[in-house]
Amino acid sequence: MRLGANVFIHEKDPEAYVAEHLRKGYRAAYCPDWINADTDPDLCRVFKAALAKNDIVLAEVGIWKNVLSPNADDAKAAFDYSVRRLQTAEELGARCAVNIVGSWCKTHWDGPHELHYSQDFFDAAVEAARKVIDAVKPQKTKMTFEIMPCQFIDGAEGYMRFMRAVDRDAAGVHLDPTNSISNPRLLYDNVAYFQKEFKIFGNAIVSIHLKDLQLNPSEFTVNFQEVVIGKGNIDYINLLRLIDKLPPDTPGMLEHLATEELYDEAAASVRSLAGKAGVKI
Repeated sequence: MRLGANVFIHEKDPEAYVAEHLRKGYRAAYCPDWINADTDPDLCRVFKAALAKNDIVLAEVGIWKNVLSPNADDAKAAFDYSVRRLQTAEELGARCAVNIVGSWCKTHWDGPHELHYSQDFFDAAVEAARKVIDAVKPQKTKMTFEIMPCQFIDGAEGYMRFMRAVDRDAAGVHLDPTNSISNPRLLYDNVAYFQKEFKIFGNAIVSIHLKDLQLNPSEFTVNFQEVVIGKGNIDYINLLRLIDKLPPDTPGMLEHLATEELYDEAAASVRSLAGKAGVKI
């Protein structure tokens, strides 16, 4: 596995961005939003060359727009942006571009909706995914979709059903293990659950998000909190061993931490746990 994370470089300087990954010991990277093949192809080429020169894998190009928005104008803008970002992923040779399948929530772009498990929503998501992929026809990257706890892609079975329906070679699997934990039973039995998930996915996984999860003890109803890796209930020793069975350059990307110090803490924890698991990262 290649460990990567967000880095705190704000200037639009590809070489400085890559240098910060080297300083942190990361061998995988996110694509910053200021790298775009359509608006600045020269900067894109410089970024690609800097990654290759320093043996850093580009894990993913983020999209994070709602192609199924109830607002038609927003949905069209999200589709157009998705196509541009997938094209950027293709130009860069990223492991994937990643988005959610979409949402019919009217108040949050990625929010829940009572129809997210309906056949109508499934069909709409399949159609949208096909349209984005067919607009680019990528050969070097995959279009992938984030597991979300409030839609039908909430685990391996729902994801693979979606993949079969989309029926495009350029569709791939992006795995966020903690996003598939939707109840306390799964959280406390996460070793067996992840073993099942990895068996279903096999080598279709192209990139992974890494974070930890705990149940909030002060809430009566189920309320999960993301925490720094090693401070939650996810058995990372066993999870890292499962990841280690994937192709060796599979990126494992830290996310959703507020500060550079927290990313450093999470990275140190992953490296320590990998050592205990006998896994090279």
